[in-house]
Amino acid sequence: MDAAVDLNNADYYLNRELSILEFNRRVLAQARDPVHPLMDRFNFLIIFSRNLDEFFEIRVAGLKQQIRLNRASPGPDGLLPQELLKQIGEICHVAVEEQYRLLNEALLPALAAENIRFLRRDELTEAQAQWVKHYFRNQVLPVLTPIGLDPAHPFPRLVNKSLNFIVSLEGKDAFGRQIELAVVPAPRSLPRVVRLPNEITQGGDQHVLLSSIIHEHVSELFPGMLATGCYQFRVTRNADLALDEDDVEDLASALKGELLSRRYGSAVRLEVADNCPQPIREYLLRKFSLEEQDLYQVNGPVNLARLWLSMDRPRLKYAPFTPSIPDALQKSENYFEALRTRDILLMHPFQAFTPVVELLRQAAQDPQVLAIKQTLYRTGPDSEVVQVLAEAARNGKEVTAVIELRARFDEASNIEVANVLQEAGAIVVYGIVGFKTHAKMILVVRREKSHLTRYVHLGTGNYHAGNARLYTDFSLLTANAELCEDVAKIFHELTGMGRAAKLKKLFHAPFTLQTQLLSLIEDEIQFAQQGRPGHIILKCNALTEKQIMHALMRASTVGVRVDLIVRSICCLRPELKGVTENIHVRSIIGRFLEHTRVYYFSHDGNQKVYCSSADLMDRNLISRVETCFPVEDLQLQQRVIQEGLLSYLQDNRQAWTLQSNGRWLQELATDDVLPAQTWLLERLAR
Repeated sequence: MDAAVDLNNADYYLNRELSILEFNRRVLAQARDPVHPLMDRFNFLIIFSRNLDEFFEIRVAGLKQQIRLNRASPGPDGLLPQELLKQIGEICHVAVEEQYRLLNEALLPALAAENIRFLRRDELTEAQAQWVKHYFRNQVLPVLTPIGLDPAHPFPRLVNKSLNFIVSLEGKDAFGRQIELAVVPAPRSLPRVVRLPNEITQGGDQHVLLSSIIHEHVSELFPGMLATGCYQFRVTRNADLALDEDDVEDLASALKGELLSRRYGSAVRLEVADNCPQPIREYLLRKFSLEEQDLYQVNGPVNLARLWLSMDRPRLKYAPFTPSIPDALQKSENYFEALRTRDILLMHPFQAFTPVVELLRQAAQDPQVLAIKQTLYRTGPDSEVVQVLAEAARNGKEVTAVIELRARFDEASNIEVANVLQEAGAIVVYGIVGFKTHAKMILVVRREKSHLTRYVHLGTGNYHAGNARLYTDFSLLTANAELCEDVAKIFHELTGMGRAAKLKKLFHAPFTLQTQLLSLIEDEIQFAQQGRPGHIILKCNALTEKQIMHALMRASTVGVRVDLIVRSICCLRPELKGVTENIHVRSIIGRFLEHTRVYYFSHDGNQKVYCSSADLMDRNLISRVETCFPVEDLQLQQRVIQEGLLSYLQDNRQAWTLQSNGRWLQELATDDVLPAQTWLLERLAR
């Protein structure tokens, strides 16, 4: 390596927040891509809105807080929060304009051509207008609370991301007050999209937005006064939880209180209808203590994130498929016998998640099973996994659940999961203070003849059946004694106390995962320096951790080929001459959310393949409990390489490649098209 190369040079790195925005723009691009069915394109537009909401709630809110507390410091890329916020504003304003242009000029006309319509107020027939009026008076009006703004009625404290209207008024009310402005919050309990009955639509799917219904009849809220204007608006607030875990005695109770404050954090963004007059826009900005760059004027509904459509239009959606189940499990009524013979590898969603649930179910009902231990990160209280664990506890098994209450935006659901399991008699713990438990592990202990045998599931994804149909992930079911012993030791760490366990097979954050990955990268560097070929392939959701990036840069400078398949955030600038010219970065955006973490090292012909719950981020490697497990069975190892890595490196339609200037370019092959997800569906699913 050239000694003159400064690995801390800001020019070698891309900003994390801007990288997130680039990912969201790739998601938005799916909404205009004709390779996707129309309904799925519309849903990509909604996903973009939801992603952008979270970006403002967490990332923008964090930057504003740094500035407010005078803790602003540059990242590896050298950008200060003030400069970064300016760039974020410029990018987001352009992206939001593109989003609404795409909605109004492409998607809504295409949906209308399929007789799926969102009717404006002036498009309603007389019969439809009468139905809407009846709906307003019977379903909406009883739960509306108009708030006149005067000294006795100050500007209300509005819930994060709620739909609201600001109404300009003329005239006097019953008390002789001349109130010029009022706020009308839209009830969160009502649907944002109302489907009109078939008998008044002449066929097709016709809808009216709740915002249109309220707007059309807003004058009825102010009898005797004249509503001269009605304008939608929505405020986005800081939704990050500020919880000092060192000062709480009961994490669940503390979180319950903190969740309420999330709804009313400091404002970070204001969205208004584009016809809102300037004086009212300025009034709202003052009320929320926001600046002009925080204002987004939109040509359409301000709450696109809640416009999700669910209807029976199979021609306009991806064709359904049936995930397959490996023959070894289909032919066996007893999973424990099957796993004693061989390890089972599953790739979701192309292969079913049901074997994971079935392993738990058989364990819950098997009289020889003594104990079940499991980590839970994002799993709803009604999920099959939770219900089976509760059944196992009621059946007298020793059930231990390590529940990560602090999984962002799933905190309330995880508290419910904890309650369900505790009521069933399970032991519930919340992991380690200061370290989120993100590892995905199940341990089953079974009495077999005169000894106890362990069985394990390790995964890259959550124990959430819904996610398993939408996210790509690997699952390993095994009875390998060393892996099982490692998992048992980690559970002891999570529920008890003592020194970090010495593990035989697993890499384990926050203790050994980072150092082991660095060691494997260093091995490739050593091989390359000895004139032998080196190759690293890392597939993950995000790459931000500085030591890993430094090591990959060093590998590149000595000739190691580095292929990075990064779904969202990549802070390493690739293909810079003399520094990262051997590093190539791509991102796959398609029907399914890419979620697998696979780490491959050629290791001088003795290939090393690992799957992990951890991304290559500081938080995963340093401040979370994570696992990274080897795939050692040669047949399964080849499957991971081919299905989890090479198919993605060969994708020439759903892949985007990162340029050295930070731009992403989409692969748009027209001949011999090889989308990885399509290939995997054909190979693995039915």
